Amino acid sequence: MTKHEQILQHIQSLEIGNKISVRQIAKALTVSEGTAYRAIKDAENQGLVSTIERVGTIRIEKKQKENFEKITFAEVVNIVDGQVLGGRDGLHKTLSKFVIGAMKAEAMMRYVEAGNLLIVGNRDQVHKLALETGAAVLITGGFDTSDEVKRLADELNMPIISTSYDTFTVATMINRAIYDQLIKKEIILVEDIFIHLENTYYLNTTDKVERWFEFNNETGHSRYPVVDENMKIQGMVTSKDVMGVDKSLEIEKVMTKSPLSVNGQTSVASAAHLMVWEGIEQLPVVDNYKKLVGVISRQDVLKALQMNQRQPHVGETIEDLVTSRFEDASVGNDICYRCEVTPQMTNHLGTISYGVFTTIVTEAGSRALRVHKKGDLVVENITLYFIKPVQIESMIEISPRVLEIGRKFGKVDVEIFHEGTIVGKALLMAQIIDR
Repeated sequence: MTKHEQILQHIQSLEIGNKISVRQIAKALTVSEGTAYRAIKDAENQGLVSTIERVGTIRIEKKQKENFEKITFAEVVNIVDGQVLGGRDGLHKTLSKFVIGAMKAEAMMRYVEAGNLLIVGNRDQVHKLALETGAAVLITGGFDTSDEVKRLADELNMPIISTSYDTFTVATMINRAIYDQLIKKEIILVEDIFIHLENTYYLNTTDKVERWFEFNNETGHSRYPVVDENMKIQGMVTSKDVMGVDKSLEIEKVMTKSPLSVNGQTSVASAAHLMVWEGIEQLPVVDNYKKLVGVISRQDVLKALQMNQRQPHVGETIEDLVTSRFEDASVGNDICYRCEVTPQMTNHLGTISYGVFTTIVTEAGSRALRVHKKGDLVVENITLYFIKPVQIESMIEISPRVLEIGRKFGKVDVEIFHEGTIVGKALLMAQIIDR
């Protein structure tokens, strides 16, 4: 095990809420401060710790998909550029909801519950009541609080935070952060669907080819990952590699070396693209140290993509905003869509933005291909021509025309009109993943 892995294991073994530092880790595990710093940064990327300015690095609970919409008080400090006035030991806790205090203290407390975050101004008595209820406090306007309240926050391990932003801005920022979490929750990752190691058949580099045939008879599969003594991925072996070779040969001599792999944080869409482009039926799933943790098959990917299309979406992305404006204006076999250019779709000049234009072309082309062939699409390339600018509140018509469609690829010509005049043209090519 490397020193980097040892540090990560040590961080994972710490209790939630523990404060850690580069110097402390370096001393405890007898490693250099540079190694400790890199490992702590990696732990932060993995969601194991949170670093707050003027406070330090705290061990936090790693988010699971089911509580993805919740954020910790440590994250709130970072979101609002806040200063922690007291209750630092409670920064790892998650908030269930936030409440804006804009009424008399007695009325306000009817809405405040344990685990809430009360957003309020410089009202010391309210700060005290909220902490006693089990809620954290966020003071807006850059105000301070009394020493008594700070002591109480430390005793109860409930954070009291101050920020220079006003109440409306703070509420918007926190709401946006929760909203972004919901959008992330909807993105299916490889870690959500892959087959774990305990259910995975794999070979060692020292195994004989005969072992492949034993696995093949048992499972009916033809592809297996190959690992070394440390479980690090070394290759993939398929029926093509073992056909006609001596069964007493070592797998290492016939396998395909340095195979393509994905990790748990790879999106399923990226894995699908890789499988189609490279013609791969199965991919090994590895951790950050290239150790095998499981496999993902083409069937797993297709099921996940189909399931995702049937799920209700909570967060709205830019793409959702644009495509929700599409109206079908097709006549007979001529496919046509209408779309109004709303203020959110424009740039600083008041004309349709290049990104939105690309989204419109992609959506129209994808819909046209789906008419001819069912399946999931991955856009490979687009050639775009911006002929004339399109102003805000204009109604545009999009006419996609399928030029060529095969088993794995499709080409679409897309023309965009405004008041009968062509304003843009594009050629789109997409990969088609058969269901």
